[in-house]
Amino acid sequence: MTGTADFARFETAFRKLALAAGKVIMEVRGRPDFEARRKSDNSPVTEADEAADAVIAAGLQAAFPDIALVTEEQAASHDLTAARFLIVDPLDGTREFINRKEDFTVNIAYVEDGVPLRGVVYAPAKGRMFYTRADGSAVEEVGPFDPDRPGALRPLRVRKADNAALMVVASKSHRDQATDDYIARYRVADLCSAGSSLKFCLVASGEADLYPRLGRTMEWDTAAGDAVLRGAGGQVVTFDTHSPLAYGKAGYANPFFIAASPSVTLLP
Repeated sequence: MTGTADFARFETAFRKLALAAGKVIMEVRGRPDFEARRKSDNSPVTEADEAADAVIAAGLQAAFPDIALVTEEQAASHDLTAARFLIVDPLDGTREFINRKEDFTVNIAYVEDGVPLRGVVYAPAKGRMFYTRADGSAVEEVGPFDPDRPGALRPLRVRKADNAALMVVASKSHRDQATDDYIARYRVADLCSAGSSLKFCLVASGEADLYPRLGRTMEWDTAAGDAVLRGAGGQVVTFDTHSPLAYGKAGYANPFFIAASPSVTLLP
């Protein structure tokens, strides 16, 4: 079982590595062009994904050599059977990155017994960083993001939702009719689109109440944002049964899910 000291080490290491990866990503983004190609599953990957993956993987393996590590860019080499593991998406929102948008993030999480307990989500182009602290609470750090000295921290807490006027966030790149049809069943005051794992963080910060995802995702896409949302008092549940989304599944694929403030009355 992981202890308080380990959680403090996660907080420090995750934050530093997310910042280091973000720096590499922004350096690539600043070039007039960069390499991008399609992986075997037809999803895009760039040199920024791979460079950030190398930075994070090396740092985590050095800091936590006894904990299994899964990263998106090395997933094909993993056969996960561990009860606890680290899981990384070095650049979530690659499509946004390629299109010179700002909605991409660095995601690092720690999972134990199927539950994402700690995580960091860093959006370098937006200058926003969200993470869980050693005590499990969630915060947003306000810049300037010094690697060695955290800035001011703003506690995160989901808001008490008004089910007659919900704030909903949906995917920017993966929106479909099924998602729109589901959202239409709620009484919505405002609907916004966001990319990457930022959607979890908008619910965690009280900027949104509900984020439904009726599409393909993998565990590395969701674990860090899920941890932040849990730390802010929120929940991530499967679409069909409304049971907590679990991690460590064969193949790392997630079912459809809903991320929300617990005050939202979820519809079947």
